[in-house]
Amino acid sequence: MADLLTLGVLISGSGSNLQSIIDQIERGALNARIASVISNNSEAYGLTRAQKHGIPHTVLNHQDFENREDFDREMLRVLTDAGVELVVLAGFMRILSPFFLRAFPDRIINIHPALLPAFPGTHVQQKALDYGVRFSGCTVHFVDEGVDTGPIIIQAVVPVFAGDTAQTLADRILKEEHKIYPQAIRYFADGRIVKNGRRVEIRDAGSQDAALCNPPLDR
Repeated sequence: MADLLTLGVLISGSGSNLQSIIDQIERGALNARIASVISNNSEAYGLTRAQKHGIPHTVLNHQDFENREDFDREMLRVLTDAGVELVVLAGFMRILSPFFLRAFPDRIINIHPALLPAFPGTHVQQKALDYGVRFSGCTVHFVDEGVDTGPIIIQAVVPVFAGDTAQTLADRILKEEHKIYPQAIRYFADGRIVKNGRRVEIRDAGSQDAALCNPPLDR
């Protein structure tokens, strides 16, 4: 078996995507290990998840630092000491500084609950409903210096139903997040990602040629 990919996971909240990654690792479906979990929020339930699974975890309150780069510098120290190879943002509600990004070139990924490049930023489910889209979904992408602008690795599409609220849509999207985030990490761990500028190709990924329509076409 190939060496395990060493992950560092950054969280700010419940850590449900962290849990999905832990579950895949413990099932033997993901050739990786989580060496460090860092949260900027001491109340984040994701810290409890890490503790339950014996994963080293650290709280770094960004308010204790004079500026963003000092905060990122301490995160970098913790991750480097843990030997982290891939940084995984799992509901981490901080924008990373260019200093931090340069330390992990093409080795930081994020998951976003919309089909980028549509609806970057926050409150995206409500934005999708307000716009009247028929489909939403989620995106795993590399992190660059923009906000949700990095090259896309994998996406999942979720239909928007009449009567949806931001919460019901978010709940359906979250189920897909739990599937595609471990998959994206698996691609990275297996060396299957080929990045060419903005385009990301996945070796041996097959193809999907089924079109989706919402509402469905008349029969």
